[in-house]
Amino acid sequence: MANHRDNLIQLSYIRTVTLFGQCIAVIFAIYGLQADLKVWLVGTTLAALALLNVMTYARLFSPWPVTEPEFFSQLIADMALYGALLFHMGGATNPFIFLLLVPLIISSATMSRAYVWLIAFMIIAIYSSLLFYYEPLVQLDNSHQHRIMELFDIHILGMWINFLLTVIVVTYFIVRMRQSMQIQQETLDQEREKRIQDQQLLSLANMAAGTAHELGTPLSTMQVLLNELEHEHAENPELVEDLQLLRQQTELCAQRLKQMSQSVKEEQATAQQMSTMALVEDVIEQFMVLRPEVTRTFTVQGDGEPPSLNCTTSLKQSLLNLLNNAADAEPEDINIELDWDQQTVYFRIYDNGPGISLEQSSNLGKPFITTKGKGLGIGLFLTSTTLARYDGDVRLYNRPEGGTLTEVTLPIRHADD
Repeated sequence: MANHRDNLIQLSYIRTVTLFGQCIAVIFAIYGLQADLKVWLVGTTLAALALLNVMTYARLFSPWPVTEPEFFSQLIADMALYGALLFHMGGATNPFIFLLLVPLIISSATMSRAYVWLIAFMIIAIYSSLLFYYEPLVQLDNSHQHRIMELFDIHILGMWINFLLTVIVVTYFIVRMRQSMQIQQETLDQEREKRIQDQQLLSLANMAAGTAHELGTPLSTMQVLLNELEHEHAENPELVEDLQLLRQQTELCAQRLKQMSQSVKEEQATAQQMSTMALVEDVIEQFMVLRPEVTRTFTVQGDGEPPSLNCTTSLKQSLLNLLNNAADAEPEDINIELDWDQQTVYFRIYDNGPGISLEQSSNLGKPFITTKGKGLGIGLFLTSTTLARYDGDVRLYNRPEGGTLTEVTLPIRHADD
């Protein structure tokens, strides 16, 4: 669908330039050519064109969308006023007769075929009528025949000026229209990419749900068998200890599956306003329980009171995934940094791992792409998708001294937003 509001803005700009140019042409005709113009009729036509432009500017401030019929009516009004102006200024002999082509060029670039053909027929009718019905600029009699060549030279000069203005106007409009189309295309590409990611996420969720359902039965079977094996080999303490460890692991897997199946229902219930400091400290605490071998430092760079965020379980899990990725790259000397300004919270992780290659950086955030040589390659994809729901983002950079910088940005939502 064409952006007729933007097209109408460009049309008002073109109309302003045309109005200014025609005012100069009228002044030149009166004082330079000593033309016998009906100044009050010409002035009324120019005033009507200016009034139309003012009304158009006022209309653009309204919230209503600009439809194609409305834009068509604006072009018709332009053609009518241009025709009336040319009628009082020499008709088809006026070098600015090609001014009638501007509405046609604009319509051919922005409107449907039916409207373009209607405008084309109207322009032909106006031009044809101006060949026979017009008020000449200069009345020539026998005493003025010597001025024919002089007037012809002025006509040629006027044709050149008109051609120059037409080129400028058409080029300006087409360039602006192309920029508008590029912006629309970029928006469509972003929406298409988002739709693809949503489809991938939905497929991943369906696979996870199916896998969780299928794993429930074998885990239950393993727990029963492990209990029986413990009773059968009670006389072997070492084997019983190993069997108990296996049973604990299977119970842990079963609990994780139950938590995963309930996470969607509990997601909204766990949402709460939390200080960014408390959020990061909570995530680091969970991280250290899971990865006690990691050595880390935590620094705060922001000034003043830490802002609050709408925190959920999925947001905490996203930050935890990034910390796990850093620990997988190099578990020693991980630096965690929290910073903020008036609009954004920054969560940065510095590791001393091998960094990321150019090929890997171009595919980061896509499903089933991993930089660790192991794993499923879905952690960063899920993290990126979760942060996008908060209008946030995650980016990875190679550090000059070696390692990777992982930066998360999250916008601060104020109470009046």
